[in-house]
Amino acid sequence: MCAHILVAEDNEMQADLIRRLLVREGHTTVVVHDGRAAIDEAKSRRPDLVVLDLMLPGVDGYGVCRVLRQDDDIPVLMLTARSAEEDVLLGLDLGADDYMTKPYSARELMARIRIVLRRTLRPAEDSPVLRVGGITVDPVRHLVTCDDATVTCTPGEFAILRAMAAEPDRVFSRRQLLHHTRGHDRASTERAIDVHIMNLRKKVEPDPRRPVRLVTVFGVGYKLVGGHHVP
Repeated sequence: MCAHILVAEDNEMQADLIRRLLVREGHTTVVVHDGRAAIDEAKSRRPDLVVLDLMLPGVDGYGVCRVLRQDDDIPVLMLTARSAEEDVLLGLDLGADDYMTKPYSARELMARIRIVLRRTLRPAEDSPVLRVGGITVDPVRHLVTCDDATVTCTPGEFAILRAMAAEPDRVFSRRQLLHHTRGHDRASTERAIDVHIMNLRKKVEPDPRRPVRLVTVFGVGYKLVGGHHVP
């Protein structure tokens, strides 16, 4: 699986290490060292993935992610030296699909990148279109509609909605949904699922404060209600 990957990292030694790892796996790679260059490159060439450091000069990683999410669904893997949960959840709330805290191993970084690329570049050609209560999920075209209106989802949000639409009314734990979105069962990141659900509710619920489609099952997790018709 060959992809075009943009690396935005201000530390030149670290950026070159990531570039060499990606090239070794057959990917084409562009490296930039500041936020404005990352935005310009992403908009002009639309990479398959952005590996995005948070501590960029000019425009920081949060700002870059915010701009990219205004009108695009390019997958974003954030790299951050900030390990506080609030910082991580803020990145996910802005639309990042995954994150890694520094220091990290090269092996884990490449594994995370492979997971994101498999999810976004290789939809199964025979995957059926899923329809649940006014929501349609098309895995092949990576398209979501709600009441016939197109819904823009990040890859992580799409993975959650696809898994839940495949089994309407099934209650998914956060850990189970985490497996679908990232392929990792790490308890320390389960709260990230809450952020994705909150963002999805803003897109598919008539009133996100009173969800009737993506509902909470207290003490267990979430489910997508099947057969519900919003009045």
